[in-house]
Amino acid sequence: MLDSMRQFKAGVFQALGHPTRVAIAECLSRGEMSVSGLSEAVGVEQSNVSQHLAVLRNKYLVETRKDGNQIFYRLRDPLLADVLEKMRQYFFAHMNEAMEVLREEQNGAANAIQEKTP
Repeated sequence: MLDSMRQFKAGVFQALGHPTRVAIAECLSRGEMSVSGLSEAVGVEQSNVSQHLAVLRNKYLVETRKDGNQIFYRLRDPLLADVLEKMRQYFFAHMNEAMEVLREEQNGAANAIQEKTP
């Protein structure tokens, strides 16, 4: 794989390396929104949303549309929404594995206690 491709991927993951930016991208995967709408949806101050949007803009993950005095943001490419959905699926797949290990541990501990009980 080309080093430039790895650099590109690392840059995208770096831009998404903050939970607020992931939340913003998830909101934008449902359609364009203003900073005030994103602020309300994500639950952070507008100035904070603007800072996170600047990071996402600098990595070309979001783009803007101006309507009067309002600026609306949207994902530059809907494929990013697919990436976020795949990460959600990845999380749940591995969460299920972790839960199964915990169940096995609990069953083993319960069996060990029963064996020690006269």
